[in-house]
Amino acid sequence: MEDTSKQAESFLSLLEGREGERHAIILQDFPDPDAISCAFAYRLIAEERGIETDMVYGGRVSHQENIAMINLLDIDLTEWGQGPIPSGQFDGAVFVDNQGTTVNLVDRLDAAGVPSIAVIDHHAKQDRLKPLYQDIRVVGACASILTDYISHGALELKSSKPEHRRLATALMHGIISETGSMITALPLDFTAAAFLQPYIDNELLMEILHQQRSHRVMEIIRMALENRVIREGYCFSGIGYLRSSDRDAIPQAADFLLTEATVHTAVVYGMVSHSHGGESINGSLRTTEVALGPDSFLKDSLGKTESGSYYGGGKSNAGGFAIPLGFLSGKDDAELSHLKWKAYDEKIRKKFFIKIGVDEVSDEE
Repeated sequence: MEDTSKQAESFLSLLEGREGERHAIILQDFPDPDAISCAFAYRLIAEERGIETDMVYGGRVSHQENIAMINLLDIDLTEWGQGPIPSGQFDGAVFVDNQGTTVNLVDRLDAAGVPSIAVIDHHAKQDRLKPLYQDIRVVGACASILTDYISHGALELKSSKPEHRRLATALMHGIISETGSMITALPLDFTAAAFLQPYIDNELLMEILHQQRSHRVMEIIRMALENRVIREGYCFSGIGYLRSSDRDAIPQAADFLLTEATVHTAVVYGMVSHSHGGESINGSLRTTEVALGPDSFLKDSLGKTESGSYYGGGKSNAGGFAIPLGFLSGKDDAELSHLKWKAYDEKIRKKFFIKIGVDEVSDEE
């Protein structure tokens, strides 16, 4: 078994002498259970060392499991709107389960002079940030990395402490959800789960895991089914306009399309209208094809922004992307909205077809 004690030691060394500081724990714009549990873990670890924290994200929490997790485990997240981050509010930023590429807060943190202290993640390396410390590992869940720190002394879990039981339950949920109920788990994920097991609240975990899909999510899955195009095991589906509150239905639809017998890779995308008036194309990729490589697949297919950041990225069996519409964002009449979506739908689908080397017209339709 790999000895990870040195990585834990390096992490704890980073926190030495930081008593009295205030850290912003940065989650991706649409936090998932893995990110939420990691932020919760960093908060408790930091509190033990006299460091104050805020768990911050710049988008929305809408997935029914994520809402249940936050409410049942009493996890206090802060949604940061479009305003600037006041200078001097934070002494540093810690990025968990992301490397700044799925976060709209990075530029505002830079403008406020908030340095990047740490990046802890399990996705492919993105090179967006230059933190003092980074731990980017090939592992099923980022929650396993934070659990590894805890198992090496970052925090002494006690079953008698309700907050510790809630943390262990959150981390276990993060690992389970991120690894497809341990199907894609790697050795560190199993080790982490075994370490957490004595401390979790089984009843709460079961309640979180068995949230039903809303009517709206089911409707979006239906649209994904109707609009899907299958080519040589790849399934692509553009589902049109979505409210920001429905964004978390996109990965759920991708998960569902992946269950079709002839499909090994599913990509679902839609045009998301944000509360601040902007729009973006958001998409999710799910795959069972071991050799695919979601990170390189999305980067090769969609390319980069003018500033050099990739529109998408991923890990071993999943990925996501966000393409801001910029000047074309905003409310339009029905005809113009239809034309705008049609243009983006065809453009994105064509990029994926070029990547997999097939024609747009096929006998499979």
